[in-house]
Amino acid sequence: MQTLDHHLNLTDPFADIQSTTRLHLTKHGCGAYTFEDGSALTRFVSEHIPMRIIELGTALGYTACCMAEGSQHAHIDTIEGDAEHVRLAREQIALHGLSSRITVYHGKFEHVLQTLHAGYNMAFFDGYAPSMDIILQIRNLLVENGILICSNLQLGRGTESRRLDAELANHVRWQKLTSIESGQTAILIKRS
Repeated sequence: MQTLDHHLNLTDPFADIQSTTRLHLTKHGCGAYTFEDGSALTRFVSEHIPMRIIELGTALGYTACCMAEGSQHAHIDTIEGDAEHVRLAREQIALHGLSSRITVYHGKFEHVLQTLHAGYNMAFFDGYAPSMDIILQIRNLLVENGILICSNLQLGRGTESRRLDAELANHVRWQKLTSIESGQTAILIKRS
């Protein structure tokens, strides 16, 4: 398995959002952790140029902005359950002039996903390990050969972790590509 980590010396245009997120985390005591390899995410997105991206776990908008930077014509729908994070993410996204390309939804992943239409080229999950139901909902929204970027699979592992591991390892349904964020974030392609 190949790893895409820090191969380019890119200046992160959204480092201010990362700093704001870290500061917010210390004050709010929440789970708004920052993704640690925005340049690899941006580069990966720029190599695949998706037009529609769904993100689960907005926090303060860092990764949504990175993906928008990577695919200049993409629209990103991003879902966040914490109302304060939604407010702050919308502020950060507006500060970077990306409000017309990034839509922030407030609600539980499983509820908001049911309201969206299939046809996404890429999905990014950044939270604790997703449930099997969430992975299946994401899969249904992705086009064939759509890409799933799934962070933190090692966190919050519940009783269904074996089912989730088996699903993501199913070579008929998913092709494993690479990983980023020092191997903590898996990248898979949806197969038929």
